[in-house]
Amino acid sequence: MNINNLFFVPWITAAILSFLATPIVIKFAGKLGIIDDPKLNKHAKVIHTYPVPRGGGIPIFIALIISTLLFLPIDKHIAGILIGAAILVLMGFLDDKYNLNPYLRLLLGFTAAASPIIAGIGISFISNPLGGTINLSQPQINFTFFGNHSIWILSDLFALFWITFLMNIVNMGAKGVDGQMSGVTVIGALTIAFLSLKFSADITQWPVIILAAITAGSYLGFLPWHIFPQKIMPGYGGSTLAGYLLAILSILSTTKVGALMVVLGVPLIDTGYTIIRRIASGKSPVWGDRGHLHHKLLDAGMSKSQVAVFYWIITGILGFAALNLNTGEKIYTMIGVATLIGGLIIWLTYRPKKTI
Repeated sequence: MNINNLFFVPWITAAILSFLATPIVIKFAGKLGIIDDPKLNKHAKVIHTYPVPRGGGIPIFIALIISTLLFLPIDKHIAGILIGAAILVLMGFLDDKYNLNPYLRLLLGFTAAASPIIAGIGISFISNPLGGTINLSQPQINFTFFGNHSIWILSDLFALFWITFLMNIVNMGAKGVDGQMSGVTVIGALTIAFLSLKFSADITQWPVIILAAITAGSYLGFLPWHIFPQKIMPGYGGSTLAGYLLAILSILSTTKVGALMVVLGVPLIDTGYTIIRRIASGKSPVWGDRGHLHHKLLDAGMSKSQVAVFYWIITGILGFAALNLNTGEKIYTMIGVATLIGGLIIWLTYRPKKTI
């Protein structure tokens, strides 16, 4: 299969579908009751100043499912992925409309993450930073129920928490200002696609490349409507769907968990810092506030567009690095990113404020 059929055609198709579907959702957002009015939604994390439709996960999912049906055979793995994606988008719509409790959203997120795992997608091994690999395929529970089945306990648990973890990392750390999350997701999906293209001689990587291209295209088509000044927000559904798809792609692409952690280094470190800060101050780690890196950059005088571009550039640099690093180098890179981003957050938090 040539690169056009593997990458470019699915990528462009998904982008066009997403681009065309998004204004339809914007048009009907009022009737669906998913307009976010900052005059009514008075929360510290809210930074937009005019009513904006939520529900960005809907057109992204439409592009995802149509493109997947067009370019991939529907086996149990793809079916499991799409069912989990549908759960997230439905949950996202309900959250956009009713502002669900964060703990309920977390529970439903675990349910969505379980769907591809039940379908047989899991992490059987991970690279050991000290050399070799760590086998997660044992212990196993084998049973017969309408056929022979096997539960790989460590593998399935690791995959469940990895997928749920990435969903929340992208939602909390990458969804801040207009265009930020969409651009980061495009770069993350393209990085996995390019990593898998290195092994395109292996036909088992073809579905991964196609799904990564579809993911990148779905968020690329949404991006023009999301950049400043945003016409629509991705909502909880759009952001968790991004983390969900990136996590699954990292599993399918011969377990590129480390590579994705490098690419998403900035939102990962920011979210980790935020959770520690909230817990240390006696607050719930899942309730939003105005303490993320993007908030601090805005308070320091950067515009929303500048903050989004900052995230895109750093993510792009880390994505390029991830394409060329071995396991040990990825560990050192993450330590460096954690040091730099952590230092930036601390400096922005405690820097002297200008007085007039």
